[in-house]
Amino acid sequence: MIYLDNAATTRTAPEVVEAMLPYFSEYYGNPSSIYEIAGKSKEAITRAREQIAQVIGARPEEIYFTAGGTEADNWALVATYEAYASKGNHIITTKIEHHAILHTCEYLEKQRGAKVTYVDVDENGIVKLDDLQKAITPETILISVMTANNEIGTVQPVEEIGRIAREHNILFHTDAVQAFGQIPLNVDDCHIDMLSSSGHKINGPKGIGFLYIRKGVKSRSFIHGGAQERKRRAGTENVPGIVGYGAAAKLAADTMKERTAKEAELRDHLIHRILTEVPHSRLNGDAVKRLPNNCNISFEFIEGESLLIMLDMKGIAASSGSACTSGSLDPSHVLLAIGLPHEIAHGSLRLTLGAETTKEEIDFTVDQIKEIVARLRSMSPLYEDFLKKQGK
Repeated sequence: MIYLDNAATTRTAPEVVEAMLPYFSEYYGNPSSIYEIAGKSKEAITRAREQIAQVIGARPEEIYFTAGGTEADNWALVATYEAYASKGNHIITTKIEHHAILHTCEYLEKQRGAKVTYVDVDENGIVKLDDLQKAITPETILISVMTANNEIGTVQPVEEIGRIAREHNILFHTDAVQAFGQIPLNVDDCHIDMLSSSGHKINGPKGIGFLYIRKGVKSRSFIHGGAQERKRRAGTENVPGIVGYGAAAKLAADTMKERTAKEAELRDHLIHRILTEVPHSRLNGDAVKRLPNNCNISFEFIEGESLLIMLDMKGIAASSGSACTSGSLDPSHVLLAIGLPHEIAHGSLRLTLGAETTKEEIDFTVDQIKEIVARLRSMSPLYEDFLKKQGK
């Protein structure tokens, strides 16, 4: 199998698995207990908190472990809305956020009386800072903009957004699920008050994430029932998961420069070959300001779902820019937000590389894409009509 869906999840690194194993069967004590093996678990959590905090320039006590990025996003929005309700009820976000943000905003609108402004992005998926500035009102309590988009890979001007938020005394949250461990991030430099991340995106285990909450930010407890995570997130800690996340974060930080340079080189090779060898294809997202491992391409006159299935038959794991595989007839909200018409958005493919991806795998994938796209177009009435109009 050629695995090119690393934005969806990654293989847990062997050294991460090795770090986790003792905490399943040897140091299995509950960290809240007082005996020795419980102390080993508590020490491991402290060490992982320090490893993660170091990656983003935070203090260890500002890191709160969750069950993943979705929970962290929900916590950032819901608990902050509750804590700052006396100040206002207005939240600003963008039209291309992950559904963990968009659906939580919808919940707050419908059930809690929040007012939410969904700011537009440009044709490359970059938030329009002028629109963001204009959206601010005296009631605005939170701006939530993702660091990098999970579909098209566009990296947002997080430092500028953070500066705008700080100037207006508004909290700034960023969903960094795709960016953490892939690009340098510093919470102080970017004026970030809250940041969400998920372990399985960086060769860590599934079911573990964290929310960074800057010291001094008011945030209500999100899960009730115990004193864990400084009384803000109750429940016995997932010690093996936390240990694995810490190990994965350290590994990602230590290898970031060399690893992402290799990924970016292969990504650019992949993009160049597709755009020059497959007619009527286009790159989605900014050509430069994008994650080092992300390639999102739209192909006219085909359905992305069909392309995805046929690639799978060739042993290539990828994902489509279309939401067809989730049972929806609508194309990606991200692709529509950057201005793609429905018929082109439906023919999109996301290929996301990893540390183990090789040039040979990329070249084989492009060769297969060329054949499959040509085959699908040969069966397309739309493509036939297009050729007739071109006099071909």
